[in-house]
Amino acid sequence: MSRTNAESCYLGADTPHFLPRQMPLGEVSDRVLTIPVDFAPYRRAWWALFIFSCLLLGLFVASAAVVLWRGVGVFGNNIPVNWGFPILNYMWWLGIGHAGTFISAMLLLLNRPWRNSLNRLAELMTIMAVVCAGIYPILHLGRPWLFYWSAPYPNTMELWPQFKSPTAWDFFAVLGYLSVSVIFIYIGSIPDFASARDHARKRRYKLFYGLLALGWRGASSHWAHWRRAYRFIALLAVPLVFSVSSGYSFLLDLAPETGWHSTVFPPYFVAGAIFSGFALVIVIAIGLRHFFGWQSLITVKHLDVLGILLLASGWMTAYGYFADTFIAFYSGKEHEIAMAMACMTGPMAWSWWAAIFFNLVCLQALWWPQVRRNGKALFAIAVGVLIGMWCERWMLIIVPATRDYLPAMWQSYSPSFWDWSLFIGTFGLFLVPFCLFMRLLPMVSTFEVKEALHSYRGGSDD
Repeated sequence: MSRTNAESCYLGADTPHFLPRQMPLGEVSDRVLTIPVDFAPYRRAWWALFIFSCLLLGLFVASAAVVLWRGVGVFGNNIPVNWGFPILNYMWWLGIGHAGTFISAMLLLLNRPWRNSLNRLAELMTIMAVVCAGIYPILHLGRPWLFYWSAPYPNTMELWPQFKSPTAWDFFAVLGYLSVSVIFIYIGSIPDFASARDHARKRRYKLFYGLLALGWRGASSHWAHWRRAYRFIALLAVPLVFSVSSGYSFLLDLAPETGWHSTVFPPYFVAGAIFSGFALVIVIAIGLRHFFGWQSLITVKHLDVLGILLLASGWMTAYGYFADTFIAFYSGKEHEIAMAMACMTGPMAWSWWAAIFFNLVCLQALWWPQVRRNGKALFAIAVGVLIGMWCERWMLIIVPATRDYLPAMWQSYSPSFWDWSLFIGTFGLFLVPFCLFMRLLPMVSTFEVKEALHSYRGGSDD
């Protein structure tokens, strides 16, 4: 076989699922379902990652305790920069979670079988990212133990939330998105829980996975009800991506700050959220591919397509940069122009140029297939995108607040030690549950992968 044909076979270029043509169905189960019950080959590396994650989580707990004890005055916020790190990181984490739902729900509805190797890890990423985002609106309230007041529930004092307040919007956005994401991943995992139950040898594993499987036996009626429920939740999840991203772009409209009222913000925020989410999906996919040796499950072709999607969503985000800057100058308003110039040439211009560099300049390397199919290069670009999107949030939220209408009110902003420690600690809040998921749950949707392989072969068995 020639080198070209061998590469085509390895990439799965002529198959809709991107997997090797003759991959046995049993190999899928052996590579995925045996990991939770036979974790010995990965134990040492997993413990190193888990201990590191626990240290980060400990930093988060300590920082949150300081905020609860001493109050939000430990943040670096000032007048007029009332919105600092808490809102910046809230929007960054919430945006990251959107690509998980997009990959799972949208590609499910479009019937793209190559999603089957990526949807489970993307859905887990969504849940963890939304949790990291949701903790910020609670901590920055000042009285976080009263966060439930933002919920519209009947009570004896007839206390109802102020629906014009961003706090109420945060409540609906985070709770709605988290609820749908948890239901979606659980329903999608039920057949795999049943397979893990059947593969388990120890009684405690059989009991654990048996409870999660809800008595699944693989009957035709089970499959019929499952498919109906799975697609119904997917139909709910797709519009939720657009509504939540657009919704928190409108949070900025409630403030009088210049630069926060561009009409391009809703699609700009949607594109940016999916863009940053794709970057983290790439980071996790490449990490798991290397950690578990899943080169045959997460193939080079998967990386290639993820690189294309990252490039496409990056150009949509870049359009938002150009449109926002153009509108500022086209408006002819002196303060709008001054704000645009402050983003590009002011004391915090580093955030604007860093966003352009990581999210636009470095991204152009993905035009070359050799770069997209190179795991190390794609990983480095994806990490750069995550950094660039964080810098973009700084540019959008912090810079306009430092340049109020009155020059006498201009003020610089510098995050405090507790701002940074709380943000760094949220990575532990993300990684610790993710490590536990790696240890206990199938990270690839095995039944969907096997279904795609089976369908491609015309229903023939191995």
